[in-house]
Amino acid sequence: MSIEGFSVRGRLADTGEGITGDELQLAARNHGIPLEALRYDVTPAGLHYVLVHYDIPAGSAATWRLEVDGCVEQPMSFGLTELRAMGRRTVRVTLECAGNGRASLQPRPISQPWLNEAVGTAEWTGVPLADLLRNAGVRPDAVDVVFTGADHGIERGVEQDYQRGLSLGEAMKADAIVAWEMNGDPLPPQHGYPLRLVVPGWYGMASVKWLRSIELIDHEFDGFQNAVAYRIRQEADELGTAVTRIEPRALLIPPGFPDFMSRHRFVAAGTVTLEGKAWSGWAPIERVEVSTDAGVTWSPAKLDALGNDALAWRSFSYDWKATPGEHVLTVRAVDRSGREQPVEAPWNRGGFANNSAQRLTVLVT
Repeated sequence: MSIEGFSVRGRLADTGEGITGDELQLAARNHGIPLEALRYDVTPAGLHYVLVHYDIPAGSAATWRLEVDGCVEQPMSFGLTELRAMGRRTVRVTLECAGNGRASLQPRPISQPWLNEAVGTAEWTGVPLADLLRNAGVRPDAVDVVFTGADHGIERGVEQDYQRGLSLGEAMKADAIVAWEMNGDPLPPQHGYPLRLVVPGWYGMASVKWLRSIELIDHEFDGFQNAVAYRIRQEADELGTAVTRIEPRALLIPPGFPDFMSRHRFVAAGTVTLEGKAWSGWAPIERVEVSTDAGVTWSPAKLDALGNDALAWRSFSYDWKATPGEHVLTVRAVDRSGREQPVEAPWNRGGFANNSAQRLTVLVT
């Protein structure tokens, strides 16, 4: 059988088609954050969402090398000891998978079947990417920066290392870091040990894990993960637009206690403090609104003080006078750039950047 015949092509689910075996296999390998873990300002590493495109590669901090070459004055090679000697910076960053919310779309794109949980906030420690590039000496002909990870596989018939590109301007100004620690400890294997890129504000596909090379090139990067994957399309054969920064989203911590199968919630009548987190990759969160009647009416939530890391998530709370009966809770966020989370986001074939509002069904007793 040819590679093309052995590698599954992207498609949309047929009407009424349930989760496929391939999707179930992906869901077993990857995981989202349990929504009750939104109570943590910094997500414990084991609760942070995980998406691994291919396999988790083996790596050793003692022997790992990062190559910086291409359109630079001086190609360079770094081990972790040399990188640490350049200084260290810690940033709190909210990362969200670009496919978060995909499984709720109709028709459903066949892929990792995320609901709302593909998110997490961690403190990443490493060296600023801009410092690395300046040390190598950026040549005037440099246009894009290509980041290559050690994970290797086949996607839609194309054999590849996982690679993503950023424009040189974005790479220099994005406050990105090349990180070796997560929450004060060495990176866990599933989060890129021993070295990864972290790009604040961008969906997670830009933060290349198991980073082994940075190459500056004199043209726009046209690799698979930029030019084919991670593009918003209505039709299969259109170029589409690139997925870039995280759209505003708010999530409630589910109140009360759950039904095992449906995850519907049970709470007692009276004042119930609803809490959650809100974030955007475009600008700090400015407003969060909560509805307890499926979006018919909205009320402003109270926002916690904005932290130093403006693109990390922000806590909010709302005191709900819960009355007996069934209620549908939903929440939406607005950032300082004026972007507002929709109740229903527009559909696209890849299921990307779907920031439709969360809906929680609650029975008040």
